[in-house]
Amino acid sequence: MSAEAGRTHVAVAAIIDEQRRVLLSKRPAHVHQGGLWEFPGGQLEDGENIEQGLRRELQEELGVTPARARPLIRVVHDYPDRSVLLDVWRIDRITGRPHGREGQAVEWVPVDLLPKYAFPAANLPIVKAVSLPECYLITPEPGLAMHRFLDELECSLANGVSLLQLRARQLSDNEYRALIPEVLQRCRLVNARLLLNAEPVIAREFGAAGVHLSSERLMALSARPLDDTYLVAASCHNLEQLQHAVRLGLDFAVVSPVRPTSSHPGAQALGFSGLHNLTEQSSIPVYALGGMQVADLATAYRYGAQGIAAIRGIWNQVSIVQVGR
Repeated sequence: MSAEAGRTHVAVAAIIDEQRRVLLSKRPAHVHQGGLWEFPGGQLEDGENIEQGLRRELQEELGVTPARARPLIRVVHDYPDRSVLLDVWRIDRITGRPHGREGQAVEWVPVDLLPKYAFPAANLPIVKAVSLPECYLITPEPGLAMHRFLDELECSLANGVSLLQLRARQLSDNEYRALIPEVLQRCRLVNARLLLNAEPVIAREFGAAGVHLSSERLMALSARPLDDTYLVAASCHNLEQLQHAVRLGLDFAVVSPVRPTSSHPGAQALGFSGLHNLTEQSSIPVYALGGMQVADLATAYRYGAQGIAAIRGIWNQVSIVQVGR
């Protein structure tokens, strides 16, 4: 996704503090999308790159300077009267005390309360991105040693996992249903969100946080299967599937395989360049899957991903630091 002619290219900051609060500012009533809350930023000037534009805009608007930043998401949105390309960076550390230097209201808002605020439509994917962690765990097959599986799940949760998918293709429907309450109980103890790799109705039945759709389930749908009180994610392997996930208004996608994997030996690996080609055309957060390790996070960010999804790379690991938790 490049800054095409005719699109207003905007540098946007998602500033998040240690209490998981996001800094918002209110647009003046007389401007485009006036009166709505937004993630601060502004239009790039000629010759500026994103980091330069962010530094200038945040100093002009809020009197702060970014001290630690990384790419988060790029969003293209077409309003009836204009088109915008938002280049959004996550900022975890600033210098200076933020205040509305242009007279605008500013407010620190807990991530969980962002859906209660009115945003311009182009900002809505940013709300999703800041609410998601950087690591998404996909559980391994439980096998016959169910107690061991649950013990290792507890270790994973204790090590920082806050978003996971219960994927157990080798279990029967009855066995899968019997396992859900056991996993849910452990997730709720640490406020982790559980997505079920199952029919969407099962997520509603058990009170899970949402559902993860296989690419086959995704392409069979013509509408989002659960309302926005649930998370709905999907596995995508090409642009057609990813664009369909975007059209359905899903919360995020998992793109794979980035690297060759033993679980899909015949699949053509995308590589990080192929991942980038897809993230550039997505307005929803994308996780990279396929041979990913926590050490790959910085590379995943650089190629436009929300973070990584993995089984062995996250399951029962010693430590997972999740800035976006």
